[in-house]
Amino acid sequence: MTDVLLSAGVVEYEDTGGDGPVVVLLHGVAMNGSLWRHVVGELRDDFRCVVPTLPLGAHRRPMRPDADLTVPGVARLVAEFLDALDLTDVTLVMNDWGGAQALVADGRDQRIGKLVITSCEAFDNFPPGLPGGNLYAAAKMPGGIQLAFALLKLKPMRRLPMTWGWMSKRPVPDEVMDAWFQPLWTSTEIRRDLRAYVLGVPPKDELLRWAEGLRAFDRPALVVWATEDKVMPLDHGRRLAELLPQGELVEIADSYTLIPEDQPQQLSAAIRAFLLKTPGA
Repeated sequence: MTDVLLSAGVVEYEDTGGDGPVVVLLHGVAMNGSLWRHVVGELRDDFRCVVPTLPLGAHRRPMRPDADLTVPGVARLVAEFLDALDLTDVTLVMNDWGGAQALVADGRDQRIGKLVITSCEAFDNFPPGLPGGNLYAAAKMPGGIQLAFALLKLKPMRRLPMTWGWMSKRPVPDEVMDAWFQPLWTSTEIRRDLRAYVLGVPPKDELLRWAEGLRAFDRPALVVWATEDKVMPLDHGRRLAELLPQGELVEIADSYTLIPEDQPQQLSAAIRAFLLKTPGA
């Protein structure tokens, strides 16, 4: 892990290095870059994989108290991250978190050469489904974030539909989830950051504008969606692929939202085939 100082604070990231095409992989709420550990393992020999840990609750270093950690604020932070590392012609990959769609809608996508959207928030599904609604309700109550994640110290609580049970079809290893939740268990500032994000969802018309903005993305795009997803509707994946001028759709069975956990080899193969595809083929 290394880090970079951005306007909101210090962001840690993993960089496999090398001269291969750059792939930047983004995770969702209360997760860190380890979500992509299996996919990075499959791709790192041929691609430079850069995996930031965004300030979405599993980050170890709190952001500045005045940082803009709304959904569009974190999206702008992604653009700032690409600028700070001077990454160009990037393949931007997102799972669960859909805020990076705002980069296209707001014209901050100059460094993005290809886009890969895998089962994630889209249209007005912010915060997403039952677990997203549960977290939003907790964030509105004093001490709600602390209580919600304290309950997740109990392993059975992690498989409830309103927590993580509908996020992955197979349980995420306890040691991985423990690392995700540790900052929220121990840091008031990290809980503050997450609360700011969860309560910083734009109005519905703004969210729909982001989706419509994908019509302007004239570069190669791949949409990968879990056919059994209970949080991110399959129809959203099909609609996103239709909105993107060069959009392709791949559907993956036997998986919920966290395809990098449930079906990492299938997802890696789809990303690899997409990146190696001859232009115009």
